[in-house]
Amino acid sequence: MATRVAQWSIGGVGRHALRALVRSDDFELVGVYAHDQTRVGRDAGDLVGLGIETGIRATSDVDALLATEPACVVYASTGETRPKEAVGEIAAVLASGANVVSSSMMNLVYPPAAHPRATAELAEACARGRSTLFTSGIDPGFSGDALPLAALQVCARVDVVRVQELADYGTHPDASWATPYGFGQPEGAPAPLLAPGVPTLFWGGMVRMLADILGVELEGLEEFCERWYSPETFDVPMGRIEEGTLAAVRFGVAGIVGGSRRLVAEHVTRMRPDTAPLWPRPPAGMRSVHRVHIEGEPSLTLDLHLGGDGGGGGGGTGLLATAMRLVNAIPAVVAAPPGLVTPLDLRLGTGRTLMPAGVRSGAPPPRPEAVTGIGRRRSSARRHSGRRSR
Repeated sequence: MATRVAQWSIGGVGRHALRALVRSDDFELVGVYAHDQTRVGRDAGDLVGLGIETGIRATSDVDALLATEPACVVYASTGETRPKEAVGEIAAVLASGANVVSSSMMNLVYPPAAHPRATAELAEACARGRSTLFTSGIDPGFSGDALPLAALQVCARVDVVRVQELADYGTHPDASWATPYGFGQPEGAPAPLLAPGVPTLFWGGMVRMLADILGVELEGLEEFCERWYSPETFDVPMGRIEEGTLAAVRFGVAGIVGGSRRLVAEHVTRMRPDTAPLWPRPPAGMRSVHRVHIEGEPSLTLDLHLGGDGGGGGGGTGLLATAMRLVNAIPAVVAAPPGLVTPLDLRLGTGRTLMPAGVRSGAPPPRPEAVTGIGRRRSSARRHSGRRSR
């Protein structure tokens, strides 16, 4: 039986998630919420460019969305710049009895490490609705749990674990991405993401989760940051980097064990591949990579490179991977006990039919506009209730 699911927000991550929900036989799409009034009233198939009619039209009425009784809501609205609003919206969904998988609120990727102020309202809503909340992303997100868990399974001894994002951001066309880091700004200019305490707020949970995975006691967390200023002026799609302004940054959070930095979450972010040449970089020909490096027995390096164009447009493979981590987690989240859960609480990677039926049977895969099951989902929009008895 297909799981009743609603989509909240149709931005970068939300668009990819909605596209997957429309095309999958594992889910019955019952509702779409849109903040943007220009999207209200449009069919879900039209919103993601599939050229099909699903019969599900976007609404800006929260009560109407929840009245469709979804078992799970994919919440992909912006959270970092509007935390109170986002927490309130997620809490309302949870209190209604629907589960939530979310890419918002980076500090909730590992709830045990989050400040109680950030979790109390959501935990109360989970208790009221007997519902479950799972938050994920890339970094922080699956690069800090799925990749280390895979690597650690082949280790006899672990001395240091370093989780890295090595990326060239200069090719991104959105100039606003430069602001949090201070790219293109002179020495001493503000960089909100690098301000004291902010890296720990966002990435400290990932380090604490690594400690819990390894069963070690952290003696504390240390932030670190290095900046590299360009000796020349150059242009990238993100904008102009003037001589003497910030062109690369290396920062992160380290967990102290036995007096040393043993567990590290680190970003090396550049405006151009040749900037900061002595810092770690992606393999040749790759713009970015998520890397787990372990010093131990054996020492190893595990790189994740997201290839392709992201499918369906709207921001590429990073957004697609973020969306699919959420969509693919829905079966495990629906089956989980109530509360705020982590990747360590769930059996992720199971319960989804990812290989198209045509491929499984040996026939050519169907064209996107001919994916089976869309008519069935439309005609049975209220077949069963999404509220669960726990």
